[in-house]
Formats: sequence, C-alpha cells, structure tokens
Amino acid sequence: MSTLSVYHVSSPDLPNKVLTHFEDIASTLAEQGVTFERWQAPTPITPRASQEEVINAYRAQIDTLSTERGYGTVDVMSLSSDHPQKAEYQARFLEEHQHAGDEMRFFVAGRGLFTLHIGDLVFAVLCEKNDLVSVPAGTRQWIDMGENPHLVAIRLFNHPEGSVATFTGENTAGGFPSLDD
Repeated sequence: MSTLSVYHVSSPDLPNKVLTHFEDIASTLAEQGVTFERWQAPTPITPRASQEEVINAYRAQIDTLSTERGYGTVDVMSLSSDHPQKAEYQARFLEEHQHAGDEMRFFVAGRGLFTLHIGDLVFAVLCEKNDLVSVPAGTRQWIDMGENPHLVAIRLFNHPEGSVATFTGENTAGGFPSLDD
C-alpha cells in the first residue's frame, strides 16, 4: 500500500501527517506541483525483464506522455538484492539531488521510498507497483530502495540529456526514516 508521510525539516522523527488513501496522497502532492497516479500494464512484466521489454509493455503510455508533456528520454532503473553494484547504486540514490528538467517515475515492480524536499517540508512517498510520480524540475529528492532492494521503475525526462543529477551536498536524507525503519 502506498503511503505519504509529510515532515517539517526541523522534525524528521515525527511526521506532521501520514496518508494512506490514494486520493489524499494525490491531492496533497498536487498542492506541491507533483502528480501521483496509478497505471496498469496492458501486458504482464516477467521477473528480470530487460529494459526493452519493460518499455515495450508501456509503449502506448510512454508515447502519450512524450507527446503531451515533452518527455524525450526514457530509461529503466532496476535494482535487486543480488545486483553486484547494489551498495553503490543505493548510496548514489540516497544523496539529495535535483534534475534540470521534469521527471516522471513509474514503479513497474517492487517498491521504493521516493522523498521530495520542497521548501521546509519533506514528502516521503512509499511507492509500489503501478504508482506514478511526476516531479517538477529543480525539486530536491532522493530514493531509498531498502536493504534488500526490489525495484523496477520507468523514468522519463524532458531534459535533452535525460537523468543528469545535481547533488546538493546536504545530508538531509540521512536525518529522515529509511524504507526499512
């Protein structure tokens, strides 16, 4: 089940609110310019599917988003607990960063704690299979995939260079609960 925990940056141990209903999560994020939706694959995704197979399963939706919202770059982020570079990927994605263009993440399998730092608030969205989050350019963010990751997500970017992260150098992520807490 997807959840949204909203924190003030000064109180990372105590959320201001925790939401579990889809409509409440979507409307709270919409107030920040963030879209939260649910999608279904028209064809099943098999475990260990390649990037090409995942993209092809969602080709119609990807093409629609690319046309309507200008997303020109698509890739698949996939991490499992037996990945040989698991620790490196996890450490990189846990650093607070931002992107020059808008970004959309669709969770095809597994789950991740996708966290947005907007002003004085931190929005920790536990995303699971079929969740889609659209994030405006410049939004500070990080993603926690947990100690035993299982995550497959399609990422779309409207920046010509795709996923180019600018790291903030701040350790904001380290002060907030992790996926495994």
